[in-house]
Amino acid sequence: QVQLVESGGGSVQAGGSLRLSCAASGVIANYMGWFRQAPGKEREGVAAISTGGGSTAYADSVKGRFTISRDNAKNTVYLQMNSLKPEDTAMYYCAAGRLPIRLPGWVPGPSAFGYWGQGTQVTVSS
Repeated sequence: QVQLVESGGGSVQAGGSLRLSCAASGVIANYMGWFRQAPGKEREGVAAISTGGGSTAYADSVKGRFTISRDNAKNTVYLQMNSLKPEDTAMYYCAAGRLPIRLPGWVPGPSAFGYWGQGTQVTVSS
C-alpha cells in the first residue's frame, strides 16, 4: 500500500523560499508529481519527475523558480520553491503515477496519478 505524506509548507513573504518534502511508503516505481489547488480553482500540475530522476517537467508558471527532485534511497520527493509570489498560495499535493511508465515531456493531468498525499498549505504574502 502506498502512502504519501507532505511537509514543509508554511507562510512566507513574496520573494522568499520554501522546500516541500513528500515521504513515500510502499514501492514507488512510477513518476511523481506536485500539484496545487487554490480555493475556487482547479487542481494544477506544478512539476513532475521520472522514476530515476533524470527527466523533469514544469508548468510554465513555475519554470525557473521551482525545482523538483527525488532521493529514491529515502523514498522522498522534494519541491524547492524560490522567488515565491502571492499567486503561488495554495494547498500543495504530492502524487504518484498510476503506472510505471515513462514521464512525458509535460506534467501529466491529475487522472494519471493514482496516489495522493493529504496536502500542505503554502501561503505567500505580498
